[in-house]
Amino acid sequence: MPQLIHDVIFQSAQQMPDRHALCYQGAGLNYGALAQMVRQAAHAWLQQGLGRGERLAVYLEKREETVVAMFGAAAAGAVFVPVNPVLKAEQVAYILADCNVRILVTSRERYRQLAEALAACPDLQTVIITGAMEALQPPSGVQLHSWREVMAAAAPQPCHPCIDSDMAAILYTSGSTGKPKGVVLSHRNLVAGALSVASYLHNTAEDRILCVLPLSFDYGLSQLTTAFAVGACAVLLNHLLLRDVIDAVDRDRITGLAGVPPLWIQLAELSWHHTRRLRYITNSGGVMPQHTIKALRKALPHVEIYLMYGLTEAFRSTYLAPEQLDLRPDSIGKAIPNAEILVLRSDGSPCAPNEPGELVHRGALVAMGYWNDPARTAERFRPLPDRSGGLPIPELAVWSGDTVRADDEGYLYFIGRSDDMIKTSGYRVSPAEVEEVVYATGLISEAAAFGVPHAMLGQSIVLVAMGEERNGAPLLAACKQHLPAYMVPSRIEMRSQPLPRNPNGKIDRRLLAQELEMRR
Repeated sequence: MPQLIHDVIFQSAQQMPDRHALCYQGAGLNYGALAQMVRQAAHAWLQQGLGRGERLAVYLEKREETVVAMFGAAAAGAVFVPVNPVLKAEQVAYILADCNVRILVTSRERYRQLAEALAACPDLQTVIITGAMEALQPPSGVQLHSWREVMAAAAPQPCHPCIDSDMAAILYTSGSTGKPKGVVLSHRNLVAGALSVASYLHNTAEDRILCVLPLSFDYGLSQLTTAFAVGACAVLLNHLLLRDVIDAVDRDRITGLAGVPPLWIQLAELSWHHTRRLRYITNSGGVMPQHTIKALRKALPHVEIYLMYGLTEAFRSTYLAPEQLDLRPDSIGKAIPNAEILVLRSDGSPCAPNEPGELVHRGALVAMGYWNDPARTAERFRPLPDRSGGLPIPELAVWSGDTVRADDEGYLYFIGRSDDMIKTSGYRVSPAEVEEVVYATGLISEAAAFGVPHAMLGQSIVLVAMGEERNGAPLLAACKQHLPAYMVPSRIEMRSQPLPRNPNGKIDRRLLAQELEMRR
């Protein structure tokens, strides 16, 4: 059994070197070749001076180099940081600076967008460019290298020692009170997650899994790790049109497909064809509407549907088996293998059946905390009450902040979040992240962002702001320039009076949401 995340590739390469591991734009890469490229990348990163536990970031769309760079960093004994390719330069630079990235792997086009912002990343030493490098100038103190040349010059050398409790990856997710937070994952977290998911999805080496979601998203990264853990093939897709997804399912003989509710809502409206090989689909990142489930079941009667719940801090928590879909379609299911899910009161005592409480996750998938943020780590990763009566060191669990209930049979039902996070298009968005960009424009004096229900997105983002300008168009233009598309408000309301406050003196987002709802 693999203990380190790169070993899932090496083990499959040893057992089935000629089986397809990765497919990108119609070209296949077998496990033997992929393992060789990962080892080559590990030696290249070591040659570039990447130290044990130091960070290598990848800011690319899904492609072979993205996968090789990440797993190569893990094999070297370092840490990979996948950066969502839809993020803008300021957000990328924040991530690079926050976790002290030493090496950045990106493309020529993306580097040109980033170059100026990289001045704010003092720990960055090297940028590796995929593709042509002509006319590119490095920031002061940073070396620019070609991917091809670095790989060609890589010489075998000992990798840093590594065990399964070492850091393997940092995934950035929006925080409820400001900048994105980096969730630190160990090799054990990633391997345990891959093996758990593969077990309940019944994945085998015969599967071909379509990777549609960003690899910076734990749910997206899981498609890779799960495939590699069983010797299956991961098919990378950067789609422009929804039709591209369905066409890829047919063309690439896909057996497994993961998506978030907004994607499924749109796909359910299209006609599916030649999908006899598709065995299952999965949903996480929000609740899939019942009419969407019915439409998908009608279009794909032979396909099993797995409804799941997860959080980056513990990867995946629950799943609803397909045979339970008719019996309890609004349930998020039970704990995945090798995890325990508790429903607890604020004092840590267990809730009675059907009593609302906080979802608490314990086990091997609990992350190592938030990078360089002990305060927020202490809020979310807290000790469990000692049920044995004699543990000298308390066990830490993830207290999700989500309210759920468990029925008499132990099936869980999602009720809501206890914080102000916005869940849109499968992403968790911090209101503070949107507001920070808005304040930086100088066009307003007060602002509040919040989510409102939306049939396709789960929630859409609304921004209410106080300023002299009555037209919200300049503010919207600034948001489009500095925020990824999923963070751009769908509605902006300008006001001339101060926004309402709660008893603590903070802007009352919930009251604003209620006011807008009453005017609908």
